[in-house]
Amino acid sequence: MAKFIHTMIRVRDLDASLRFYDEVLDLKPSHRLDFPDFSLVYLRNPASDVELELTYNKGRSEPYTHGDGYGHVAVVVDDVAAKHAALLTAGYQPLPVKEFKSGDELLARFFFIQDPDGYKIEVLERHGHYR
Repeated sequence: MAKFIHTMIRVRDLDASLRFYDEVLDLKPSHRLDFPDFSLVYLRNPASDVELELTYNKGRSEPYTHGDGYGHVAVVVDDVAAKHAALLTAGYQPLPVKEFKSGDELLARFFFIQDPDGYKIEVLERHGHYR
């Protein structure tokens, strides 16, 4: 069974976005990953375990359009490889399984699949931050 865990949007001004989501929805950072070219900030509140992931691409000055501002919704499963294989067997076309690491530390194991309208869904293995 899949568990809905987060949805991602891209933001141009991280500080303004953090302030807005805190003040308007009481969403506060629960996890943050900073890399040279981008930052990921996960927001949540006590009402739900579902998070909003803000992706800040450093150096971007032009505004995002609705079309490229949307990222993906995400679900978590116990075994990404088994889910991936089951989807292939069922005739779907998930993208290859990938690993996201910081040095040697595994942060996530995942793959993407698109729904009939082309919306991306990230399927993550239950691990570390992704529960």
